[in-house]
Amino acid sequence: MAGIGFEFRKLLQKDTYWGIFQAYGYSGVVSSGPWILSIIGILLVGIYSATTVQPPVAVVQFQVSITNLFMASLILTGIIQLAYTRYIADRLFEKRTDLVTPTFNGLLMVTVLTSGILGTAAVFFLFPDQSNLYRLLMLGAFVIMCCIWDCTIILSGLKQYKVIVTMFGVGYIIVVGGGLLLSRMGIDGLMLAFVLGHFVLLMGMLLMIFRNYPGNVFIGFDFLDKRRIYISLAFTGLFYNLGIWIDKIMFWYNPDTGNQIVGLLHHSPIYDLPVFLAYLSIMPGMAVFLVRIETDFVDFYQKFYDAVRDGGSLDYLNEIRDEMVFAIRQGIFEIIKIQGITVLIVFIAGPAMLAAAGIAEINLALLYVQVVGASLQVVFLGLLNVFFYLDKRIIVMILTLSFVILNIVMTWVSFYLGSAFYGYGYALSLLIVVLIAMQWLERRLSQLEYETFMLQ
Repeated sequence: MAGIGFEFRKLLQKDTYWGIFQAYGYSGVVSSGPWILSIIGILLVGIYSATTVQPPVAVVQFQVSITNLFMASLILTGIIQLAYTRYIADRLFEKRTDLVTPTFNGLLMVTVLTSGILGTAAVFFLFPDQSNLYRLLMLGAFVIMCCIWDCTIILSGLKQYKVIVTMFGVGYIIVVGGGLLLSRMGIDGLMLAFVLGHFVLLMGMLLMIFRNYPGNVFIGFDFLDKRRIYISLAFTGLFYNLGIWIDKIMFWYNPDTGNQIVGLLHHSPIYDLPVFLAYLSIMPGMAVFLVRIETDFVDFYQKFYDAVRDGGSLDYLNEIRDEMVFAIRQGIFEIIKIQGITVLIVFIAGPAMLAAAGIAEINLALLYVQVVGASLQVVFLGLLNVFFYLDKRIIVMILTLSFVILNIVMTWVSFYLGSAFYGYGYALSLLIVVLIAMQWLERRLSQLEYETFMLQ
């Protein structure tokens, strides 16, 4: 995200309420736009095709298929996303832009082969009674989505955030429009519209990448060199995505909370919709997180390490370190504050939100817990981001692994305690890792000068 801070500073320097509103609004769109568009797009397809698609259960089958595609593609590509991001960041720091295109093509080849092999095995195992067209579309969608997550790495590096959001917007217009036109084909028509929209999205992303990074070498696998790749980041990407999804998977496949919908894929009607609504509530926190991290914190972070490289005095280093610590605390506090306000609004408007979404009010308590959990996830993401800046990869890996284990154990315990405790596994596991992360971050920052000079 380095570089986007310039855009925010330009807006904030207007020193007007409109400038502040623009900065946070822009940040919200940049940080949350793609997945907000994804959620809204899939919901719109379901709403507008409900009266035309046959059989009616095909809408639920489509939404469950898409949810599983998101889950599987994010977990699979999570293994390489952070590791490749760090690889590219290091090469750009070395001014080796000539390695971007060949290694990106290598990454795409690895992704296509891996997702293609796993996806082919999955569609035959998971969908024994579905049509061949449905299997083919699921396989195509899985491979395309894995490639899209790869493209977002490079486009984020290019600082093309508006382009990313615009492309997602165009892609989901095609998904929604195509869904309406093809809904009479049933689930096959809805899946075809989804694949077409994402194919256009992928082509747009690839065009933008190859225009910005023309290369003389077509393909390279330098990013797989064990001297240049950080295995801890591969595990971190896997654990983080697994931690986010593992409670959902457990609810889907628990006989008391989940139902089989299409092939061997399940969903949980009591758990899934409150989760979707809860995730829509984190946009304010994400906006604050991005503005604060990319302006105040990054400013002092760069000054601190510039001073280290240029031989700044100890007094100056201490002064900048204190400013950096203050910026981190203020950023985390503002995320907690804005998400606290959001939680209160959801607590007040919760019954109306459930009624509008057609969800029984019995799920209100679960919505409250999920909103708190999603807010904690934003705080957790903010803390992890600071650790990444400080290059504390092992700490981040331990935190994300702890998140996975705690989420599994506590979600499993909630099944035995009863429906009143559903959702607490996700929220409490995040609360614990956030508290641990805060404690560790405080300790690391207090020893920053020592670790910078003595542990290199």
